[in-house]
Amino acid sequence: MYNLGMTGPKNRLIIAPSLLAADFLRLGAEAAAAEHAGANWLHVDIMDGHFVPNLSFGPQIVQALRPATSLPLDVHLMIAPAEPYIAAFAAAGADHITVHPESGPHLHRTLQLIRSLGKKTGVALNPATPIDSIAHVLDLVDIVLVMTVNPGFSGQTFLPLQLAKIAALRRLIDSTGRPIALQVDGGITPATARHALAAGANALVAGTAIFKSPDYAAAIAALRTAAPAPRPALTASLG
Repeated sequence: MYNLGMTGPKNRLIIAPSLLAADFLRLGAEAAAAEHAGANWLHVDIMDGHFVPNLSFGPQIVQALRPATSLPLDVHLMIAPAEPYIAAFAAAGADHITVHPESGPHLHRTLQLIRSLGKKTGVALNPATPIDSIAHVLDLVDIVLVMTVNPGFSGQTFLPLQLAKIAALRRLIDSTGRPIALQVDGGITPATARHALAAGANALVAGTAIFKSPDYAAAIAALRTAAPAPRPALTASLG
């Protein structure tokens, strides 16, 4: 399996543009443009209108996107139950599959399933979801995603109280000695990115800040410029 991209100096910060904010009529072109602009991953939000109050994409969209970009497809399942659909998203071309602790009764088994399909595993924490919900499955986790908005819609405002959660997760991840990516999604701008990265994040999901900008490359560069100096703990390989 490929490395998550945290080894070289240029790759210590992962930028994952969220296609939820892209032009849906030009989704393949938008994916290619984000790659050309310097993105590391492409974030694909899957919503069912039940777990979150919005509808978005299904496995067919992931399959259609796959030939449009060489970037990893970072698929975030905001659906319940999630487990019955994991194999379909894996077959469609997802590289990472992130689920929520609330999206099924057996998180450990769900993560095992994702691993068995050869994909990187992620767990997402909503603003009110406690860190304890994932403390005992971190041996199976490659990505922890902190939602800094209530999930469902792009363009929301960053919730500052989530910075304490990011910092606590950074300490927990460092204590494992494992190269787990700490990703943040929701209201990410150059200003909020600086705070999230200072708290310990090393991967950012940004939708509106990139796809509503007239210059995707400049928007991505602004997020990178906003970042504080990389912490030593963030330079470990994520192989």
